[in-house]
Amino acid sequence: MNISRQNIYLLGLSVFLLIFVLIFSFGVLIPNGKDYRVKRKELQDEQKKLRQLQNFSDDTSNVLQRLQTDNRHIITAFENSFSVERFEKLHSKFFSTLKLSKIEKSENENIFSVYEVNTTSAISSPKSFYNFLEAVNKSDWIVGINFPINFKRDSETISSSFTMKVYANAQTPQDLNTTK
Repeated sequence: MNISRQNIYLLGLSVFLLIFVLIFSFGVLIPNGKDYRVKRKELQDEQKKLRQLQNFSDDTSNVLQRLQTDNRHIITAFENSFSVERFEKLHSKFFSTLKLSKIEKSENENIFSVYEVNTTSAISSPKSFYNFLEAVNKSDWIVGINFPINFKRDSETISSSFTMKVYANAQTPQDLNTTK
């Protein structure tokens, strides 16, 4: 066998490089490849969760926008402050006398005001009262009429008495934006 020195060096270098590539492959690439597959699977799961949450967020945003447009009148009515004088002026046409008196707030009524309403109407039926209720529904405030509504007939007049709750912010808009 006649192998030249140059071929021996070349064969030795090739064997060394082969051993280095095998050690590098089994020592570094294959274990990192397993980590890579695990991390890629985790990334796919996270992207799936992100898409689901993004879809949920988009759906919730669409519902919120739809509710805001459908209930714009209620939202603006809630922001209006209640004026007893304006209420009496607007709704006195339904009654011969209309008197509101504010009732003290109880501890669970801190976001709305309660008013006792006493009216006298010169009518033979409570139709003007129903017209009043219809007008209250279209007013600039959120008003809840509470039962019982007491009607009392005195000759040609019908007296009515009931309580109503006027829902309005007890705080100013700046107070609502601050955190507690």
